[in-house]
Amino acid sequence: MASQAMRLAMVRKLEAQGVKDPGVLQALRTVERHRFVDSALANQAYEDTSLPIGMGQTISKPNVVARMLELLCQGRDQPLGRVLEIGTGCGYQAALLSHLSREVYSMERVRSLHERARENLRGMQLSNLHLLFGDGMPGFPRGAPYAAIIAAAGGEGLPSAWVDQLAVGGRLVAPAIGDAGQQRLIVIDKTRTGVVRSELEAVMFVPLKSGIA
Repeated sequence: MASQAMRLAMVRKLEAQGVKDPGVLQALRTVERHRFVDSALANQAYEDTSLPIGMGQTISKPNVVARMLELLCQGRDQPLGRVLEIGTGCGYQAALLSHLSREVYSMERVRSLHERARENLRGMQLSNLHLLFGDGMPGFPRGAPYAAIIAAAGGEGLPSAWVDQLAVGGRLVAPAIGDAGQQRLIVIDKTRTGVVRSELEAVMFVPLKSGIA
């Protein structure tokens, strides 16, 4: 009950910071963030902070997760269709996506993190969530096209494979180096007439890497 009260308090703070999407807010109320961090850090799980999850990776701050999910869902009054997540990490964002989407493919390149996410998600009965071990740079062509793609690591640019695998009308949200040489949230909208790119606020994500580890 204490964790539920802290989770609801976290969501109220996010609402006060401007998060408005009802589906995103409900997913944040539902998914227990403390299940995805080490037990020693569980008392910090509902603070607006990133936390280490091992292998030099972190679970992102709740307001950053909420912001990216809200961008994915923007302008839609129905659940997302098929979604690709690059960088499962501990599995928290994948769990949130499962409440917002018809189907989620989440890919992780670090085997120990992939296994940890699988353990964290065990018993949550998220039948629409598929965890994949592999290099996310080429995306996952077998599941394409995607209504949305989201990445939890940032590179110099966005892999063309991700854009290729977006459906027309789909949206990609990911950190990448912007025009001014600083990592920013990048939004790609794929339209019938081409691709529209928007640069938003500065962010700080772990580097996007290729290969498996």
